Amino acid sequence: MFLRILDRLEEIIIASLMGAATVITFLAVVHRFLLDMPALYPYLFWIKFTWSQELCIYMFIWMAKFGAAYGVRTGIHVGVDVLINRLNDQWRKGVILFGLFGGALFTAIVGTMGAKFVIELMQTDQVSPDLEIPSWIVYACIPLGSYLMCFRFLQVMWTYARTGELPHHDQTHVDGIETSEKAPIALGEA
Repeated sequence: MFLRILDRLEEIIIASLMGAATVITFLAVVHRFLLDMPALYPYLFWIKFTWSQELCIYMFIWMAKFGAAYGVRTGIHVGVDVLINRLNDQWRKGVILFGLFGGALFTAIVGTMGAKFVIELMQTDQVSPDLEIPSWIVYACIPLGSYLMCFRFLQVMWTYARTGELPHHDQTHVDGIETSEKAPIALGEA
């Protein structure tokens, strides 16, 4: 069960944050619209959504950090492999493993420096402007997202070293849709 959740951790976090940000933004827009109605103004004036923009910004920052880890796991990160593909198999494997190790090392360093920053920030009374939550909570996405990305780099590196396969994102594949010989769209005839 734990490994299943770990395998889908990025999707769970990103979907939750995206859904929450969408609901919060929708409510803030509706609130702003309803405030323009003189009959509702006295009732809605006391409800404050000034914090919504700040929270959504923080949610999108967290989504970006965990989205990067998702990109490593699924192979959707942009990569220029024109020269690497021209190498013989032995050299290609070495260069790819070196690149994956470099990604793991870089994200481990960023995660460690981010963790050091967050720990230092925990000793202060610094809070966010509108939400007034401790700033270390906002910045915790740096070590968490970076360490998860490092883990994903190591996971891909381990799999590639054993099997020679890298994660590959098929842009034509859509989950839940099966292609059929009878379907004109699947054959490119529509």
